Amino acid sequence: MPDSFKEILSRESVFVKRDVLSPHYIPGKLPHREKEIERVMRSVSPALEGGKPRNLFIYGKTGTGKTSTVKYVLNKLQEEESGKSAPISFINCRLYGSRYKVMQKIVQDHIPDFAKPGYGISFFYERLLDWIEKDGKQLIVVLDEVDMVKDLDDLLYTLTRSNDDLKKGGVSLLGISNRLNFKEKLDPRSMSSLLETEIVFSPYNSRELASILDARSKTGFAKGAVEESAINLASAIAAQETGDARYALKLLLRGGEIADERGERPVTDKHVEEARKSVDEGVATDAISTLPDHQQIVLYAISKLTLRGSRYSRLGNGDSDGENYLLSGEVYEDYVDSSKKFHKMPRSARWFRQYLNDLEMLGLITMVDSGKGQRGHTRFIKIAYSAEKVRDIVEKQLMGG
Repeated sequence: MPDSFKEILSRESVFVKRDVLSPHYIPGKLPHREKEIERVMRSVSPALEGGKPRNLFIYGKTGTGKTSTVKYVLNKLQEEESGKSAPISFINCRLYGSRYKVMQKIVQDHIPDFAKPGYGISFFYERLLDWIEKDGKQLIVVLDEVDMVKDLDDLLYTLTRSNDDLKKGGVSLLGISNRLNFKEKLDPRSMSSLLETEIVFSPYNSRELASILDARSKTGFAKGAVEESAINLASAIAAQETGDARYALKLLLRGGEIADERGERPVTDKHVEEARKSVDEGVATDAISTLPDHQQIVLYAISKLTLRGSRYSRLGNGDSDGENYLLSGEVYEDYVDSSKKFHKMPRSARWFRQYLNDLEMLGLITMVDSGKGQRGHTRFIKIAYSAEKVRDIVEKQLMGG
């Protein structure tokens, strides 16, 4: 055990600038997103001439550079026009998940004296209109993870209606979502107002991820402190899983931390392989803890059934691990029972199927369709992480224990 912090800080590290390897770091260049950057720039560029930027919707899986691209472009916009005629509100909808919270946050960003608790939405709306009209501002509202807003159609209606009520200036929306099927849930009126321009971000391939990690490692690691094979392995793992750049960066960062903890240098394939387990668990915890309640309950039902064992043993399409697969019907039955435990009204089977699709997209479960003769058309479901840990995470989230 070290005797002091000074001893820890004096040890040689593989890192020079650890923050560069953080998924939240915005680099000076975003490789392999040049086309997307140009399209976002074209959408917001009218603001530089006092015009209204087009509404824009961006979607794609986690770690495909959506948020980084938007922040990169908006930083450039503010540099060129100084942020006076085109002010920006960047809102994380995981934290501000209702129309009220979003409206209050926008007012807090720009006219904080009127953002006090207790005021209603209509008060925030009127103050915002007055502020915009005063000198004809073009407000850009970025809704990151927009699908997390519970009353989203109401929010979109409120914000888009403002353009009808304003005599000068305007409000433009830029929505970002990890869910490729998100727009299907929107009211048709909301969809037509929001989706003036759409951009889909595709996952990175292994080569692209390797170039991203290589660029970051040259600034983040000491010279010679990470082997090229470790970078390639982290890239290959992430490409195989989801094409997620955040995941690749976490693997390399955690691999460097493991090397530091042991006083080993350079970072090798072995460190990246060891990093994979802890990173996977962290990613799962983060993903589960931020899911809407009913998706957590579905996951809870899957974890419970996995631990207890399916009533229909070995129906996994002949898979040698078939006993770990569950039928969607039995999962739905357990979901209904579990909803009552958490004092929630269970949703319909149609919503349940949508929850399964979302969980699969997030990599928390895997599903396969049944073959002919297997109890009609159903799906086999398998949890992707430790069932015991998933159960405990959901119980802690929904029961506070």
